[in-house]
Amino acid sequence: MRLAFLVSFAALTAAPAAAQDFSKVEIKVEKLAPGVAVLFGAGGNIGLSYGEDGNVVIDDQFAPLTDRILAAIKTVDADPVRFVINTHWHGDHTGGNANLGRAGAVILAQDNVRTRLMSDQVVRGDKVAASPKEALPVITYSDGVTVHLNGDDLKVVHVAHAHTDGDSLIRWTKADVLHMGDAFFNKISFPFIDLDSGGSIDGAIAAANKGLDLAGTTTIIVPGHGPIATRAELAAYREMLVDIRTKVAAGIQAGRSLAEIQASKPAAPYGMPDGFIKPDGFVETVYNSLKNPPKDAH
Repeated sequence: MRLAFLVSFAALTAAPAAAQDFSKVEIKVEKLAPGVAVLFGAGGNIGLSYGEDGNVVIDDQFAPLTDRILAAIKTVDADPVRFVINTHWHGDHTGGNANLGRAGAVILAQDNVRTRLMSDQVVRGDKVAASPKEALPVITYSDGVTVHLNGDDLKVVHVAHAHTDGDSLIRWTKADVLHMGDAFFNKISFPFIDLDSGGSIDGAIAAANKGLDLAGTTTIIVPGHGPIATRAELAAYREMLVDIRTKVAAGIQAGRSLAEIQASKPAAPYGMPDGFIKPDGFVETVYNSLKNPPKDAH
């Protein structure tokens, strides 16, 4: 799991996916509830709705993995993928869009996902080229949409300025499963909040709160990266975000520099020194987010 996470972010922030070595990546399927499964590989965790109406996937990782992803889906349901719902625009979640779009899948996402995929972007200082037409969502929404398939209602909810400005949470109403996308990084690293794509610490906290509102005590939660989680683990993640934000905000209020705040180690109690986002790196993100919040955040 940790290797897949590091590979996914290396591919997202460095060379194009085609230049990465995905030859050893295995796609593993875990059934979560009747008609619902998750696929782990190299990239964001893929949600799967399957049944009499065909397959719906939540995110699709990288283009070189599409054939393996489809083969893994066929071990659960032989039908083709009818719909793709993107939780946000990053390449480790949308890299397979073009392949699935050409094969006839209908792609859905929040308005800002299409906007960002249509033009060149910058992630952690690296340029990410615009996506081809086939990769673009053909149905977009502002606040949310509900997909009625496979005997369930998939409620898709936009959370603003969280990991990016186009994040969505997806909840299977009957199966009681919640896919958080990258609004939730579970145990494997401090979260990556993409400030260049409209993300913010306050939006990340609000997204975690929304996830807690949507989840019950027995809800199965799929993070964007990391193992399957419980509501209690999501609540702990939210408390971590709040605690670090509070400490950084207090440092800013006291006139301390970023280096001085980092020296106080506000993220140290939460471990994960070897994650993709290091403790000091996350503190820097929180600091920059508070100093320069998104202009239209509210």
